[in-house]
Amino acid sequence: MDAITLLRSDHKTVESLFKRFEKAGDQAYVEKREIVDRIIEELSVHASIEEQVFYPMARSRVLKSEDIALESLEEHHIVKWVLSELQGLDPRAERFDAKVTVLIENVRHHVEEEQTELFPLVRAAMGRAELAELGEALAKAKKTAPTHPHPRSSDAPPANSPMGMIAGVVDRVGDNLSGIAQGGVAVARDVVARFTGSTQPTPSATGSSVARKTAKATRSTVETAGRAVASTAKSVKTGVDSTANELSSGAKATVTTAKKAAREAATAAKKATTATGRTAKKSARNTMSTTKAGMSRTAAAAKH
Repeated sequence: MDAITLLRSDHKTVESLFKRFEKAGDQAYVEKREIVDRIIEELSVHASIEEQVFYPMARSRVLKSEDIALESLEEHHIVKWVLSELQGLDPRAERFDAKVTVLIENVRHHVEEEQTELFPLVRAAMGRAELAELGEALAKAKKTAPTHPHPRSSDAPPANSPMGMIAGVVDRVGDNLSGIAQGGVAVARDVVARFTGSTQPTPSATGSSVARKTAKATRSTVETAGRAVASTAKSVKTGVDSTANELSSGAKATVTTAKKAAREAATAAKKATTATGRTAKKSARNTMSTTKAGMSRTAAAAKH
């Protein structure tokens, strides 16, 4: 499956969930909760693979895609915040349906822009083989993508990829555990929240000794990965600052050299002007002397 087909398939899946929600009765609280949980998972995964794989490729390969990709990232950001609020909201709350309605409107607008503007540009710029490879990369990214929204985490390379994988692992562990064990995973989720800015509600950190040991081991792994990411980000920033300083020093040196050359040129011009002036004066004096001598000889000849 090529990249565009895969992403369109995701869009269809989400649209079917939207229609199910819109058809659900006013009192269908259990059904609405189940549908919204599915929407949260589908959109979280979809947004993650687009941010990690699809948008960076589009921005590097496709002309005129920069503005569309940046706008799409902002739309993702807004959607993630609404999803994070819906996670912990009771379907009986008076604003639950309103939030879902706003979410649906925003996502439909986003999907329409992608399918009518960005996707055609990508398909025109890439061959079938490239689109197939990109589709494989997106499918692979799906397997480790976060299943819950993390609106405070980075949505652009290089930080989003490792943090997305870490959040994805913890999200999936929590999704697959239930009851007592889920309480233990809350500790690890709190660590992810520290690094990613997740607002995902977590159960109380209680449970069996096995769950607590699992949570402790998971937290250690996540903290190590988080520190590695933070260190990488710091190194990148240091490199950028160093390059900027080097460029600044180079610019200063260039200006200094230019000023020195200008001063030397001005001095040389002044000397040349002075020398030329002396030569001209000497030549004028010689000419006048010659002229006077000639006039004197002419006058003497005239007397004789």
